[in-house]
Amino acid sequence: MKLTLRVWRQRDADADGAMSTYEVDGISPDMSFLEMLDTLNEELIVTGEDPVAFDHDCREGICGACSLVINGDAHGPERTTTCQLHMRSFHDGDTIDIEPWRASAFPVIKDLVVDRSAFDRIIQSGGYVTAPTGAAPEAHSTPVPKPDADFAFEHAECIGCGACVAACPNGAAMLFTSAKVNHLNVLPQGAPERETRVLDMVAQMDEEGFGGCTLTGECATACPKGIPLFSITSMNKEWLRAQRKVSRG
Repeated sequence: MKLTLRVWRQRDADADGAMSTYEVDGISPDMSFLEMLDTLNEELIVTGEDPVAFDHDCREGICGACSLVINGDAHGPERTTTCQLHMRSFHDGDTIDIEPWRASAFPVIKDLVVDRSAFDRIIQSGGYVTAPTGAAPEAHSTPVPKPDADFAFEHAECIGCGACVAACPNGAAMLFTSAKVNHLNVLPQGAPERETRVLDMVAQMDEEGFGGCTLTGECATACPKGIPLFSITSMNKEWLRAQRKVSRG
């Protein structure tokens, strides 16, 4: 396959960026998208050019580091992570636009790499259980109803990649935040702090400068792990319940 790549190049958060065009040839349909970028970078290094910076780690669809907007879609045309997107999803002669996540809360570090530490600060504000529980208990020592366990597992699948933010026309982080809130709030271990958790995490989310949610649904469509849109409405109910409890003193 021979492809034309239009890649966003930006030295740092303070520099102006622009799209640069590159031609790559000999791309196998069985390559992953990141392997294709590796091929491009090898050619750039040989010619003495600065390789394209892009984020990656596990390359197994687990960590969520591979954050790219490909032809306008977060993670590309398939519902998967970028590292699990293969070049068979494209055609010989295609032109592919490759950009970083676009959100004010995700400033560009370099080229296609963005700073997603805003997500870390949302987690630090309440995405944990503080109660000292000692060693790990036996698996069945704390009974959890199956619907609650399924609900928690479904939301625990969130890998924090940020595709929801990149896909949202408002740059909202509600799907990510709701996944982390709902995962813990439905379990017995997370119940004692459920009110402070949702209030603190939503407040931190707003402080980070993410946009407001209007439930357009683009976040759930782009999510590679299938976090459902009703996660947001579930968190909103938790937030309203916590607000009422706080107002009553």
